[in-house]
Amino acid sequence: QVQLEESGGGLVQAGGSLRLSCAASGLTSSINSMGWFRQAPGKEREFVGGIKWGDGTDFYSDSVRGRFTISEDNAKNTMYLQMNSLKPEDTAIYYCAGSRFPAVTFAENYVFWGQGTQVTVSL
Repeated sequence: QVQLEESGGGLVQAGGSLRLSCAASGLTSSINSMGWFRQAPGKEREFVGGIKWGDGTDFYSDSVRGRFTISEDNAKNTMYLQMNSLKPEDTAIYYCAGSRFPAVTFAENYVFWGQGTQVTVSL
């Protein structure tokens, strides 16, 4: 079993930056890729981006590509989401997730989930 815990959410003005962290513990050797998802009120959960664990290959949705960057620190079993040029439409609860599959973008392919952290972007 794998446990995931997000941190780093908060309130930021449009155009600002935030960095989220996702710390993994437990049987982390079972993880092939990690991802970030977000869910805004009244909307479905949306894929943000992901990284092949231990490989560093990252991939993003069109809505955040060029503004968000995902990285990993394998020694700390931690994934990061650096969010720049934030927009009000980025407001959501952000979840990190772990998958046994490589480079997947569908939530159904992720079996390990954190509790989420709130990101609010004001005008």
